[in-house]
Amino acid sequence: MDVRKYYFRRDVVEEIFRYSRMRWAALEGRLGSGRVFIRYRNGVPLHFTSPEDVSLTIARYSGIGARTVYITAAVWRSLKSKDDVEGEENIVKYTPFWDIDLVSGKWRAALAAAEAVVKILESEGVSESVYLLWSGNGVHVRVNENALSDDLLKELGITPVDAAFAIVEYVLRKGSEAIKNAAKRAGGEVKVENLVDTKRVFTAPLSLHRELDRVAVCFTPDELSSFTLEWVDPNSFRHNPCWGKHSIGELDDLLKKALREINLRAKRHAAVATSPEAVVRKARKAPQPRPLIKRVGRFQVMGLLQAARYYLLYGDLDKAKSFGLNRAIFYAWAKKRGQVAARKAYGVSVTARPRASSKGKEGVKLVEVAGEEAFQTPSGFFTMGGEEQRPEDYDRQITEKIESVVPYEKAWEAALKYLRKFPKHVLLDPRKFYEKVYKPVRDDFNTILEALKESSGEGKEKEVMQPERPAEEKRERSDYGGLLRFIKKDRGGQA
Repeated sequence: MDVRKYYFRRDVVEEIFRYSRMRWAALEGRLGSGRVFIRYRNGVPLHFTSPEDVSLTIARYSGIGARTVYITAAVWRSLKSKDDVEGEENIVKYTPFWDIDLVSGKWRAALAAAEAVVKILESEGVSESVYLLWSGNGVHVRVNENALSDDLLKELGITPVDAAFAIVEYVLRKGSEAIKNAAKRAGGEVKVENLVDTKRVFTAPLSLHRELDRVAVCFTPDELSSFTLEWVDPNSFRHNPCWGKHSIGELDDLLKKALREINLRAKRHAAVATSPEAVVRKARKAPQPRPLIKRVGRFQVMGLLQAARYYLLYGDLDKAKSFGLNRAIFYAWAKKRGQVAARKAYGVSVTARPRASSKGKEGVKLVEVAGEEAFQTPSGFFTMGGEEQRPEDYDRQITEKIESVVPYEKAWEAALKYLRKFPKHVLLDPRKFYEKVYKPVRDDFNTILEALKESSGEGKEKEVMQPERPAEEKRERSDYGGLLRFIKKDRGGQA
């Protein structure tokens, strides 16, 4: 189907925008055989500022086949920077939801499980704020986030995330038997999960499914018995914008009851697997703390240093990011598969001088940058394997990973200071750069960070370089065959 045309429908983008206000968004596409998530735009959490912004954002990422819009279950106070989404203190509301996935059997088994959840909520006095969303291959039961009063949260001293977790978990524990019986009667197998956490995303109403040509539509509990898959046809979908209906305070009593049974200190993702045969619920174990990331991976170190290298030589930050990611991908591939992979990456012989037309893409040309040969698109960004490496791709694959260890701005400053210690001819020679600059620090990122702590009196830099004007890429002689042999020889791990 024509995804871009679908997301230019006024009714579609207006509904997505209304539901997504002050929610952190995410787009899903594919790169090769892998799934790709876009969660930031120019370093800022992705969010929509208008219905038109939804259309334009989908179009912007059409290169990765973006077709699914997700948003966080959390509603945020601000979405201006990454700091805004790092903790729970900036979350003002959270939508309790039960994720019901069809594992096998009839699709109506998912509806039967959803109906069981709805009945439990009704028995607890929650009905006016409940709605359902067919997500493509399953269904969500959601409760409008405004059904929980702010005054109660303040009184109890808990966050909206903790409140939602307790409510969802309580219903799952109470309803395990009912869910099992409902699935058995429907002759299918489903999985119902408590997926509540700070950054959890779920499908936006009227978004397309990531693989199936189906639309995520909302409907009321009263419409459960009449729902059919014809409702989710992109050309004739049936959607009820009932998600905004709510009764303030309707969830308060249920939350109080849930907190008497749920230990929030042991909160974790829980799952109820139901099948026609049996339901086995394993005792929940106390959550194990996630291991802290102690170092930045080699891929990110390579990308950071290559970007800093380009910036010092040519002075264009956006192109530097593109070059950094391009080189990180190339070296990782070359490291793993040697010269054969390098030939596949470029579609040419490494030892022979490739022609700009060899990729078959209009306007793509071969350039030499700092002694390295790379294909460049008319936009000035670098490309490999038919995919353009853009600044936002660098931010997703390099910046965000480094941010999990150290503030990226600090790492960038340290990388520049570290590279300025080397003579210019070293930065212009791929092999020397790999051996003398990258290799000594690839497994010890702290070595680079230490450069930032050094005072100017502790050592004289060999050559302080300032970014040059990016008028044209300087072409330097390179020995790709020798460099790749060097990489292949040094097979201690990922490049």
